Amino acid sequence: MKLKRKMFIEKGQLDIAPLIDVVFLLLIFFMLTSSFVFQPGIRVNLPKAVTSEVLQKELLVITLRADNGIFINERPVEGDELESRISLAARQDQPLLIRADKKADLGKVIEIWDICRQADVKQINIATTPQ
Repeated sequence: MKLKRKMFIEKGQLDIAPLIDVVFLLLIFFMLTSSFVFQPGIRVNLPKAVTSEVLQKELLVITLRADNGIFINERPVEGDELESRISLAARQDQPLLIRADKKADLGKVIEIWDICRQADVKQINIATTPQ
């Protein structure tokens, strides 16, 4: 003899209020932490320009700070090493980007530009910020 038991399956309802709270807290957490991520590098106050373009190529970046400190790819260099690195970039047809602080000496920028022209660098760019 087979007895049948009456079984009722109740469909449960998912309460989404706690889920919304958790998602909201995660959203706030990621918004707050993302604002504290700083890009590492040398702080340079670039001059503004109306006709600036965005470059997408791999560049040799020469940075000139306000105190006339010279860096190549965020590494400090002196005069002889600067010339050798620029001539190496010229032999590899690598474009060059000069990032000079607007308070840096114009004479120093011209010196770097002359070194680049003597080494026969094909493309010399100057970094600016859009106005």
